[in-house]
Amino acid sequence: MAFFSKLKDKLFKSSSKLEQGLDAIVEEAVEPAPQAEKPAPAPVADIPDTPATQPAQPAAPEPASPGLVGRLLGRKPDEPRRVLDDDMLEQLEELLITSDMGVDTALRVTANMAEGRFGKKLSTSEIKDLLAAEIARIMENVAKPMPIYSKRPQVVLVVGVNGSGKTTTIGKLASQFKAAGKSVVIAAGDTFRAAAVEQLQVWGTRAGVPVLTAPEGSDPASLAFDAITKAQEDGADLLMIDTAGRLQNRADLMEELSKIVRVIRKVDPDAPHNTLLVLDATTGQNALNQVEVFQKISDVSGLVMTKLDGTARGGVLVALADKFGLPIHAIGVGEQIDDLAPFDPQEFAAALTGQGLS
Repeated sequence: MAFFSKLKDKLFKSSSKLEQGLDAIVEEAVEPAPQAEKPAPAPVADIPDTPATQPAQPAAPEPASPGLVGRLLGRKPDEPRRVLDDDMLEQLEELLITSDMGVDTALRVTANMAEGRFGKKLSTSEIKDLLAAEIARIMENVAKPMPIYSKRPQVVLVVGVNGSGKTTTIGKLASQFKAAGKSVVIAAGDTFRAAAVEQLQVWGTRAGVPVLTAPEGSDPASLAFDAITKAQEDGADLLMIDTAGRLQNRADLMEELSKIVRVIRKVDPDAPHNTLLVLDATTGQNALNQVEVFQKISDVSGLVMTKLDGTARGGVLVALADKFGLPIHAIGVGEQIDDLAPFDPQEFAAALTGQGLS
């Protein structure tokens, strides 16, 4: 629950955007209502003692009716409501698309929300409940922790584009696995960026995990080969291999990643046992393109989404789950070690829509 509170607080950009959009959609249709009420009391209000005109005054019970219905349904009497019609569905679709949920996913979500409710009046809170339930339903099948195998060493290759948070994610995961009693080795395969190596060494020192390095500019595939051989000799449980950030449209860099995989498999034909693609939430729909390309090159087995605290477009995670169905192992909302946690679909849906958990 502590992480949920942090997630909810740090997803305020996404949740406030959705909440404000939903409020605006519902209230848009509520504003014209007072104009229809004005003519009713005006002609008769000042003639209480005229019997001839009294029977023609049925307007009095109207204000009581919504309040009574609201009480019977357990709703707040003053909560704005709007009929779920085609116009409202189109506005909901547009709102979800702007949160980077993607066109296909937005259409699917709103269609499921409308099933059995079309033509009924809904409030913002009810729409929020429906939206959160639908998001959680989509993501239930992909919320899976990274599997741990009996194979030693279990080779975990971590890939992603520049700045996605790979190095920090490796450090956090290594520290968490070490705390869980696993012997972990890190290979600093981003041999082109000294800062990445130094960052991993800091995490390694903090977690008590050895970090294998090579001279700057060395062949990362060669380092990966040496690392897996060393991890086998030492009987390590996990070998986590960092890789240089790669732009998915750079064929030469992607080929280098393919080479790393080929070299690893010379030592262990089943390796890597996990290939984690680290995605930056702030990239929005571009994350879908990254998954497609990296999946072809390195057979991605699971996703980690970082920087959810820095974007108003957290809906991209829903689009990823809906389109690819790849396991989402963890999400990150900050730089501290406990800011990376296993993915929970209910908590994420509640945080994204600005709800609390019941």
